[in-house]
Amino acid sequence: MHELVVLMLVVVALMVATTVVATVLSPVIRIVETVLLSGAILIIVFVMFFVGAEVIMRYAFNAPIAGHLEGSELLLPVIVFLAISYTQATRGHVGMDLLLDMLAPRARRYAEMAALLISIFVCAILAYFTYKLAYQLWLYDDVTMTPPYFRTWPTAMAIPLGYGLISFRMYLQVLSLYDPERFPDIAPVGSELHAE
Repeated sequence: MHELVVLMLVVVALMVATTVVATVLSPVIRIVETVLLSGAILIIVFVMFFVGAEVIMRYAFNAPIAGHLEGSELLLPVIVFLAISYTQATRGHVGMDLLLDMLAPRARRYAEMAALLISIFVCAILAYFTYKLAYQLWLYDDVTMTPPYFRTWPTAMAIPLGYGLISFRMYLQVLSLYDPERFPDIAPVGSELHAE
């Protein structure tokens, strides 16, 4: 419990610090989100060709690629967590807003801010504990159960990275909802291509 209280205090301190440097931090996070999204897209393309090559090697040449299943499985969380903050920035996550739509604009704004604040704390907790797990996997030099024995910690490290970044993104959205003139909501580059 002590660890959780300290974590909450750290999150609040980071929120205060983020508020002070929000105008500088917002464009930086936007660039990081775009770079990570590009990485996720490249990994998706790689997995597509990797799985296609494995199917061809298995059925055409009777020579399956060793570790294809574990390799593909390890890359799936990386794809998700590299792109999770970008998706939040573009409001691409599925949401249940039936009740929110019934609220007056001011009440809706406060409800959205409350939901984002709760989500920030949940994501911060998940980021911290998944980081601890990834660090433990790195210390143990954990690998998959079958050859070629891929290391598991890089995949595990993508999870706290994604949760940490989405926490910052959601706090920037809280600031934007609180004072849109002082903290404009700057969506990532290329987000104008998405349909609302």
